[in-house]
Amino acid sequence: MAVLAPKSYVEFRKDAYWVEGTRISLDSIVYTFRKGLSPESIVQSFPLLTLEQVYGAIAFYLANRTEIDAYLAAEEAAFDSMPQPLQASNPDLYNKLIAAKVARQQVEP
Repeated sequence: MAVLAPKSYVEFRKDAYWVEGTRISLDSIVYTFRKGLSPESIVQSFPLLTLEQVYGAIAFYLANRTEIDAYLAAEEAAFDSMPQPLQASNPDLYNKLIAAKVARQQVEP
């Protein structure tokens, strides 16, 4: 009987988590999964991924949920603290986007 080697689906490179061998971030998979999309729907959103890769990324997230949630929160805080060019060039649109983000956060758990 052949012994199967474990497979890795997520890698850490350039200070971020990625679906192994792709340019698709784990963040992208996690956010769509959190929104309630099924793995099959996620594959439709990211056609470069296989169903196996999506399930592998979700399993990685679920196995490391506390750490990945903290990583995502830190990434969001870093992004939010960066100056936004749109804020200066089109403040009305910027304010609409911020209002939409706040509304979305109030709906999400």
